[in-house]
Amino acid sequence: MATVTITAENLDETLTDNDIVFLDFWAAWCQPCRSFAPIFEQASETYPEITFGKVDTEDQQQLAGAAGINSIPTLMIFRGGIPVFSQAGALPAAALDSLVEQVIALDMDEVRAAYAQQVAEAQQN
Repeated sequence: MATVTITAENLDETLTDNDIVFLDFWAAWCQPCRSFAPIFEQASETYPEITFGKVDTEDQQQLAGAAGINSIPTLMIFRGGIPVFSQAGALPAAALDSLVEQVIALDMDEVRAAYAQQVAEAQQN
């Protein structure tokens, strides 16, 4: 599957309808973003069971702001709608492949429990 364009209008649906979602926050003027783009695109073809989305931070400024994006490229990964990874900086292909393997191997019962605890603690504060 090729990468899909993610906007404020389709983000929730994308996260709900897909088990694993990798999001690349980027901008056309960003050289590291342009260097990472073919690596991200290749991964989308290598792992068709995963949704790879691209968020243009210039076009989707409100979405990037809501996601807390401070530098680009930033890679965010969701599994079961839960954020499980976020890191700024372009990654080499081997590192991206390693992340895919790690996310697939996650024990989602543990992730859901930890996430529920984080949400509960945040609501208490």
